Amino acid sequence: MKIIFNLLNVGIGNNGGSHSLVKSANILSELGNDVVIVSDGKSQYTWGKIVVPYLKIKDINEVFGDVIIATGIRSLKSTNKSKIKKKYHYIRGHEIWNFPEKELIEKIQESPTIKIVNSICLKNKLKSFNIESTIIRPGYDFNEIFPLNIRGENKKIILGGIFNQGKKRQTKRTEWIFLAYKILKEKYPIELMMYGSDGEPVLFLDKYLKDPTIEEKNKLYNMIDIWLSPSELEGLHIPPAEALLTECSVVTTNAKMSGTEDYIINDQTGLVSENNFNSFLSCIEILINHKMIRKELGKSGREKILSLGSRKDNMLKMIEFFGRNE
Repeated sequence: MKIIFNLLNVGIGNNGGSHSLVKSANILSELGNDVVIVSDGKSQYTWGKIVVPYLKIKDINEVFGDVIIATGIRSLKSTNKSKIKKKYHYIRGHEIWNFPEKELIEKIQESPTIKIVNSICLKNKLKSFNIESTIIRPGYDFNEIFPLNIRGENKKIILGGIFNQGKKRQTKRTEWIFLAYKILKEKYPIELMMYGSDGEPVLFLDKYLKDPTIEEKNKLYNMIDIWLSPSELEGLHIPPAEALLTECSVVTTNAKMSGTEDYIINDQTGLVSENNFNSFLSCIEILINHKMIRKELGKSGREKILSLGSRKDNMLKMIEFFGRNE
Protein backbone atom coordinates (compact mmCIF):
# COMPACT_ATOMS: atom_id res chain seq x y z
CA MET A 1 0.00 0.00 0.00
CA LYS A 2 1.32 3.44 -0.91
CA ILE A 3 0.48 6.00 1.78
CA ILE A 4 0.93 9.76 1.37
CA PHE A 5 1.19 11.93 4.48
CA ASN A 6 0.15 15.39 3.28
CA LEU A 7 1.90 18.25 5.10
CA LEU A 8 1.29 20.89 2.43
CA ASN A 9 0.78 24.26 4.14
CA VAL A 10 1.37 22.54 7.49
CA GLY A 11 5.11 22.01 7.69
CA ILE A 12 7.17 19.86 10.00
CA GLY A 13 9.33 20.86 12.94
CA ASN A 14 10.42 20.03 16.47
CA ASN A 15 7.06 19.53 18.18
CA GLY A 16 5.01 16.64 19.48
CA GLY A 17 2.65 16.56 16.51
CA SER A 18 5.43 16.32 13.94
CA HIS A 19 7.25 13.74 16.05
CA SER A 20 4.19 11.47 16.15
CA LEU A 21 3.70 11.76 12.38
CA VAL A 22 7.31 10.90 11.64
CA LYS A 23 7.16 7.92 14.00
CA SER A 24 3.90 6.74 12.43
CA ALA A 25 5.29 7.06 8.89
CA ASN A 26 8.48 5.22 9.83
CA ILE A 27 6.59 2.34 11.46
CA LEU A 28 4.15 2.02 8.54
CA SER A 29 7.19 1.76 6.26
CA GLU A 30 8.75 -0.91 8.48
CA LEU A 31 5.51 -2.86 8.16
CA GLY A 32 6.03 -3.07 4.40
CA ASN A 33 4.13 -0.08 3.09
CA ASP A 34 5.42 2.50 0.60
CA VAL A 35 5.16 5.68 2.66
CA VAL A 36 5.95 9.24 1.53
CA ILE A 37 5.77 12.54 3.40
CA VAL A 38 5.06 15.54 1.17
CA SER A 39 5.31 19.22 2.06
CA ASP A 40 5.85 22.57 0.39
CA GLY A 41 8.81 23.51 2.58
CA LYS A 42 12.08 22.19 3.93
CA SER A 43 11.87 19.91 6.96
CA GLN A 44 12.71 21.65 10.25
CA TYR A 45 12.47 18.38 12.17
CA THR A 46 15.66 17.27 13.96
CA TRP A 47 14.34 15.15 16.85
CA GLY A 48 14.92 11.93 14.95
CA LYS A 49 15.46 10.39 11.53
CA ILE A 50 12.80 10.53 8.85
CA VAL A 51 13.27 7.08 7.32
CA VAL A 52 10.68 7.49 4.56
CA PRO A 53 11.10 9.81 1.55
CA TYR A 54 10.38 13.47 2.29
CA LEU A 55 9.37 15.29 -0.89
CA LYS A 56 9.08 19.03 -1.36
CA ILE A 57 6.32 19.64 -3.92
CA LYS A 58 4.13 22.49 -5.17
CA ASP A 59 1.00 20.57 -6.17
CA ILE A 60 -0.50 17.55 -4.43
CA ASN A 61 -1.14 15.83 -7.76
CA GLU A 62 2.61 15.51 -8.29
CA VAL A 63 2.31 12.38 -6.15
CA PHE A 64 0.16 9.29 -6.47
CA GLY A 65 -0.75 6.53 -4.05
CA ASP A 66 -3.48 4.33 -2.58
CA VAL A 67 -4.15 6.50 0.48
CA ILE A 68 -3.66 10.19 1.25
CA ILE A 69 -3.83 11.57 4.78
CA ALA A 70 -4.45 15.22 5.63
CA THR A 71 -2.29 15.84 8.71
CA GLY A 72 -3.73 19.22 9.69
CA ILE A 73 -6.57 21.54 8.79
CA ARG A 74 -4.32 23.53 6.44
CA SER A 75 -3.54 20.42 4.39
CA LEU A 76 -7.21 19.51 4.02
CA LYS A 77 -7.82 21.68 0.95
CA SER A 78 -5.04 20.03 -1.05
CA THR A 79 -6.11 16.57 0.16
CA ASN A 80 -9.63 17.23 -1.12
CA LYS A 81 -8.08 18.21 -4.46
CA SER A 82 -5.94 15.07 -4.72
CA LYS A 83 -6.76 12.49 -7.39
CA ILE A 84 -6.10 9.72 -4.86
CA LYS A 85 -9.49 8.19 -4.10
CA LYS A 86 -8.99 7.06 -0.50
CA LYS A 87 -8.79 10.28 1.48
CA TYR A 88 -8.41 10.52 5.25
CA HIS A 89 -8.13 13.38 7.70
CA TYR A 90 -6.03 12.46 10.77
CA ILE A 91 -7.28 14.97 13.33
CA ARG A 92 -4.79 15.26 16.20
CA GLY A 93 -5.83 18.60 17.66
CA HIS A 94 -8.79 20.98 17.72
CA GLU A 95 -7.03 23.63 15.63
CA ILE A 96 -8.79 26.77 16.80
CA TRP A 97 -5.36 28.44 16.76
CA ASN A 98 -5.56 28.27 12.95
CA PHE A 99 -9.26 29.09 12.38
CA PRO A 100 -12.24 30.17 14.50
CA GLU A 101 -14.18 27.08 15.64
CA LYS A 102 -17.17 27.69 13.34
CA GLU A 103 -14.93 27.90 10.27
CA LEU A 104 -12.81 24.97 11.42
CA ILE A 105 -15.83 22.70 11.83
CA GLU A 106 -17.28 23.78 8.47
CA LYS A 107 -14.03 22.82 6.72
CA ILE A 108 -14.06 19.40 8.39
CA GLN A 109 -17.74 18.82 7.62
CA GLU A 110 -17.44 19.84 3.98
CA SER A 111 -14.45 17.61 3.29
CA PRO A 112 -15.14 14.16 1.76
CA THR A 113 -12.33 12.66 3.86
CA ILE A 114 -12.83 9.84 6.36
CA LYS A 115 -12.09 11.22 9.82
CA ILE A 116 -9.57 9.60 12.16
CA VAL A 117 -8.85 11.05 15.61
CA ASN A 118 -6.16 10.17 18.13
CA SER A 119 -8.15 10.57 21.34
CA ILE A 120 -11.48 10.30 23.15
CA CYS A 121 -11.76 14.06 23.64
CA LEU A 122 -11.40 14.77 19.92
CA LYS A 123 -13.96 12.09 19.08
CA ASN A 124 -16.37 13.67 21.56
CA LYS A 125 -15.67 17.16 20.22
CA LEU A 126 -16.47 16.11 16.64
CA LYS A 127 -19.51 14.14 17.79
CA SER A 128 -20.92 17.33 19.35
CA PHE A 129 -21.03 18.67 15.76
CA ASN A 130 -22.50 15.40 14.39
CA ILE A 131 -19.20 14.40 12.77
CA GLU A 132 -18.34 10.70 13.03
CA SER A 133 -14.75 9.60 13.53
CA THR A 134 -12.65 6.58 14.44
CA ILE A 135 -9.99 6.59 17.17
CA ILE A 136 -6.55 5.35 16.13
CA ARG A 137 -3.83 6.35 18.56
CA PRO A 138 -0.17 6.65 17.51
CA GLY A 139 1.06 4.21 20.17
CA TYR A 140 4.07 4.43 22.46
CA ASP A 141 7.81 3.75 22.43
CA PHE A 142 8.09 1.12 25.14
CA ASN A 143 11.74 0.50 24.25
CA GLU A 144 12.64 4.18 24.73
CA ILE A 145 10.60 5.29 27.76
CA PHE A 146 10.72 2.86 30.70
CA PRO A 147 11.49 2.65 34.45
CA LEU A 148 15.12 3.12 35.52
CA ASN A 149 14.28 2.62 39.21
CA ILE A 150 16.17 5.76 40.32
CA ARG A 151 13.26 7.72 41.80
CA GLY A 152 13.96 6.27 45.26
CA GLU A 153 17.26 8.17 45.34
CA ASN A 154 15.48 11.55 45.48
CA LYS A 155 16.22 13.58 48.61
CA LYS A 156 13.31 15.92 47.82
CA ILE A 157 9.99 15.39 46.06
CA ILE A 158 10.40 16.45 42.44
CA LEU A 159 7.62 18.05 40.42
CA GLY A 160 7.84 18.03 36.64
CA GLY A 161 6.15 19.42 33.56
CA ILE A 162 6.51 20.82 30.05
CA PHE A 163 7.76 24.38 29.60
CA ASN A 164 5.88 26.35 26.95
CA GLN A 165 5.76 30.06 26.20
CA GLY A 166 4.14 32.40 23.68
CA LYS A 167 0.56 33.28 22.81
CA LYS A 168 -0.04 30.07 20.85
CA ARG A 169 0.93 28.03 23.93
CA GLN A 170 -1.32 29.76 26.46
CA THR A 171 -3.64 26.75 26.66
CA LYS A 172 -0.72 24.69 28.02
CA ARG A 173 -1.15 26.74 31.23
CA THR A 174 2.53 26.55 32.14
CA GLU A 175 1.91 29.36 34.62
CA TRP A 176 -0.09 26.90 36.76
CA ILE A 177 3.05 24.80 37.17
CA PHE A 178 5.17 27.77 38.19
CA LEU A 179 2.53 29.09 40.58
CA ALA A 180 2.01 25.69 42.20
CA TYR A 181 5.76 25.36 42.71
CA LYS A 182 6.02 28.85 44.19
CA ILE A 183 3.24 28.13 46.70
CA LEU A 184 4.22 24.59 47.62
CA LYS A 185 7.95 25.16 48.06
CA GLU A 186 7.07 27.41 51.03
CA LYS A 187 5.61 24.34 52.77
CA TYR A 188 7.51 21.32 51.45
CA PRO A 189 11.04 20.32 50.41
CA ILE A 190 10.39 20.11 46.68
CA GLU A 191 12.14 20.74 43.36
CA LEU A 192 10.88 21.53 39.86
CA MET A 193 12.28 19.98 36.68
CA MET A 194 11.03 20.64 33.15
CA TYR A 195 11.84 20.23 29.48
CA GLY A 196 10.69 22.02 26.35
CA SER A 197 11.59 23.43 22.95
CA ASP A 198 10.27 27.02 23.24
CA GLY A 199 13.38 28.75 24.50
CA GLU A 200 14.32 28.72 28.19
CA PRO A 201 12.38 29.82 31.27
CA VAL A 202 13.40 33.03 33.01
CA LEU A 203 12.31 31.72 36.39
CA PHE A 204 14.65 29.49 38.37
CA LEU A 205 14.28 25.74 37.89
CA ASP A 206 16.23 22.98 39.57
CA LYS A 207 16.71 21.37 36.14
CA TYR A 208 15.70 22.34 32.61
CA LEU A 209 16.38 20.46 29.38
CA LYS A 210 15.90 22.16 26.02
CA ASP A 211 15.20 19.74 23.16
CA PRO A 212 16.40 16.71 25.15
CA THR A 213 17.45 13.46 23.51
CA ILE A 214 15.16 10.52 24.17
CA GLU A 215 17.68 9.17 26.69
CA GLU A 216 17.78 12.51 28.53
CA LYS A 217 14.01 12.72 28.52
CA ASN A 218 13.62 9.19 29.87
CA LYS A 219 16.03 9.91 32.72
CA LEU A 220 14.20 13.15 33.57
CA TYR A 221 10.83 11.39 33.72
CA ASN A 222 12.42 8.78 35.98
CA MET A 223 13.69 11.44 38.38
CA ILE A 224 10.31 13.16 38.71
CA ASP A 225 7.82 12.07 41.39
CA ILE A 226 4.75 14.02 40.25
CA TRP A 227 4.11 15.09 36.65
CA LEU A 228 1.89 18.17 36.31
CA SER A 229 -0.45 18.32 33.30
CA PRO A 230 -2.70 21.43 33.39
CA SER A 231 -3.08 21.75 29.59
CA GLU A 232 -6.62 22.41 28.31
CA LEU A 233 -6.46 22.09 24.51
CA GLU A 234 -4.94 18.77 23.50
CA GLY A 235 -5.75 15.82 21.32
CA LEU A 236 -3.85 12.95 22.88
CA HIS A 237 -1.41 14.53 25.36
CA ILE A 238 1.83 12.57 25.07
CA PRO A 239 4.16 13.76 27.90
CA PRO A 240 1.93 12.66 30.83
CA ALA A 241 1.60 9.22 29.21
CA GLU A 242 5.37 9.00 28.80
CA ALA A 243 5.80 10.01 32.45
CA LEU A 244 3.44 7.18 33.43
CA LEU A 245 5.57 4.72 31.46
CA THR A 246 8.32 5.40 34.01
CA GLU A 247 5.83 4.92 36.90
CA CYS A 248 5.72 8.66 37.65
CA SER A 249 2.40 9.75 39.17
CA VAL A 250 0.37 12.35 37.23
CA VAL A 251 -1.99 15.18 38.15
CA THR A 252 -4.29 16.43 35.39
CA THR A 253 -7.66 18.23 35.19
CA ASN A 254 -11.14 17.40 33.97
CA ALA A 255 -10.92 20.01 31.21
CA LYS A 256 -12.90 18.64 28.26
CA MET A 257 -9.75 18.64 26.13
CA SER A 258 -7.08 17.84 28.68
CA GLY A 259 -5.87 15.12 26.31
CA THR A 260 -5.47 12.66 29.20
CA GLU A 261 -8.92 11.07 29.31
CA ASP A 262 -7.67 8.07 27.32
CA TYR A 263 -5.42 6.90 30.13
CA ILE A 264 -6.00 8.87 33.37
CA ILE A 265 -8.81 7.48 35.52
CA ASN A 266 -9.17 9.42 38.75
CA ASP A 267 -7.78 7.62 41.80
CA GLN A 268 -6.80 4.65 39.61
CA THR A 269 -4.12 5.78 37.17
CA GLY A 270 -3.70 9.38 38.30
CA LEU A 271 -5.44 12.27 40.02
CA VAL A 272 -7.96 14.37 38.07
CA SER A 273 -8.71 17.78 39.56
CA GLU A 274 -11.55 20.14 38.75
CA ASN A 275 -10.69 22.56 35.98
CA ASN A 276 -9.41 25.31 38.27
CA PHE A 277 -6.06 26.09 39.82
CA ASN A 278 -6.99 25.58 43.49
CA SER A 279 -8.30 22.08 42.85
CA PHE A 280 -5.20 21.28 40.79
CA LEU A 281 -2.98 22.52 43.62
CA SER A 282 -4.86 20.39 46.17
CA CYS A 283 -4.27 17.24 44.12
CA ILE A 284 -0.55 17.95 43.91
CA GLU A 285 -0.46 18.41 47.68
CA ILE A 286 -2.20 15.06 48.22
CA LEU A 287 0.54 13.30 46.27
CA ILE A 288 3.31 15.23 48.02
CA ASN A 289 1.98 13.93 51.34
CA HIS A 290 1.30 10.32 50.32
CA LYS A 291 4.22 8.38 48.90
CA MET A 292 2.30 5.10 48.63
CA ILE A 293 -0.46 6.73 46.57
CA ARG A 294 2.20 8.14 44.21
CA LYS A 295 3.73 4.69 43.80
CA GLU A 296 0.40 2.91 43.29
CA LEU A 297 -0.83 5.43 40.73
CA GLY A 298 2.49 5.29 38.89
CA LYS A 299 2.44 1.51 38.63
CA SER A 300 -1.21 1.27 37.57
CA GLY A 301 -0.68 4.17 35.16
CA ARG A 302 2.17 2.37 33.45
CA GLU A 303 -0.01 -0.72 33.03
CA LYS A 304 -2.73 1.43 31.44
CA ILE A 305 -0.32 2.91 28.88
CA LEU A 306 1.04 -0.53 28.07
CA SER A 307 -2.53 -1.70 27.41
CA LEU A 308 -2.95 1.02 24.75
CA GLY A 309 -0.27 -0.60 22.63
CA SER A 310 3.02 0.17 20.95
CA ARG A 311 3.42 2.21 17.79
CA LYS A 312 3.52 -1.01 15.78
CA ASP A 313 0.30 -2.28 17.39
CA ASN A 314 -1.53 0.93 16.54
CA MET A 315 -0.17 1.30 13.01
CA LEU A 316 -1.35 -2.24 12.30
CA LYS A 317 -4.82 -1.02 13.34
CA MET A 318 -4.45 1.88 10.92
CA ILE A 319 -3.53 -0.42 8.02
CA GLU A 320 -6.49 -2.66 8.85
CA PHE A 321 -8.76 0.41 8.93
CA PHE A 322 -7.54 1.52 5.50
CA GLY A 323 -8.28 -1.99 4.21
CA ARG A 324 -11.84 -1.91 5.53
CA ASN A 325 -12.68 1.31 3.70
CA GLU A 326 -12.55 0.03 0.16
